[in-house]
Amino acid sequence: MIENVEVMVILFIMVILGYVLYKLGYMGDKFEQKLSAIVIDVTCPALILSSVMGSEIPDCSLILPLLVTGFLTYILLFVYGFLVPRFITQDRDARGMIGFALMFANVGFIGYPIVASIFGVKAVFYAALLNMPNTFFIFTAGVMLVKGEYSIKSINPKLLFSPAMIAAFVAALMVAFGIHTPAMIARPMTMVGNITVPASLMIIGSSMARLSLREIVGSPKVYVASVLRLSVVPLSVYFLFKICGVSDVINNINTVVIAMPVASFGTMFCMKYGRNPSLMTEMTFITTVASILSIPLVTLLFK
Repeated sequence: MIENVEVMVILFIMVILGYVLYKLGYMGDKFEQKLSAIVIDVTCPALILSSVMGSEIPDCSLILPLLVTGFLTYILLFVYGFLVPRFITQDRDARGMIGFALMFANVGFIGYPIVASIFGVKAVFYAALLNMPNTFFIFTAGVMLVKGEYSIKSINPKLLFSPAMIAAFVAALMVAFGIHTPAMIARPMTMVGNITVPASLMIIGSSMARLSLREIVGSPKVYVASVLRLSVVPLSVYFLFKICGVSDVINNINTVVIAMPVASFGTMFCMKYGRNPSLMTEMTFITTVASILSIPLVTLLFK
């Protein structure tokens, strides 16, 4: 548990760095928009691909159960994302932001290091498979929630061919066919992918620097959403799949993946689509701080 807390503290320091860099004038609106686009379209796809590159490949017998578990998880999260916010606020735009926060966790940026620290490096491959549905839904339903356009017609088919989606498809094929990647390709891909974590966390910190103290502290709806995101959502996922007989290995990793704070993509989508990022940044900040304790507590379920 202490090791897990240490990992969370280290990642949170990167958020503070982004806050300081904004105050010093190194980060700003235009720079953040460009950096957000680079993270979404370049470094995140590289991170997805690098997660399945290496000398070891996941047990092929677990590939299908992992993918099925991942998709079933997001069917449940879909309910949280589109129905639960109606009971929290009457503001249509706020509903979309809260729905995004409940549905999408910071898996790629924070989840992988945490999974590795708890279950070992090999488990990152399993987390990547569980996270593939996340990539599909975050670039479709996630964008729809952030933009406040609750219609299937509002989904741009081109999103299915976004760099992140293409990377997820390629990663799935690599795992399914047991393709080993030469070090000459895997190493630079890993190096570029590693940019994702510090860059995304610094963007969160920089966005946080624009908020007043009152906004950083957050409103009641921010705390309600945060409690749901960090405790109710992962616990409901854990016990549901426990009852359904899903193996402990898959269920435990899936629970940790879902227990992450609000996805950094929320803030970056707000930047990209011209939405006010204040509420999203507040929820991301509060859940990131609280997850320093909440994630280690969730892992006590596995003892």
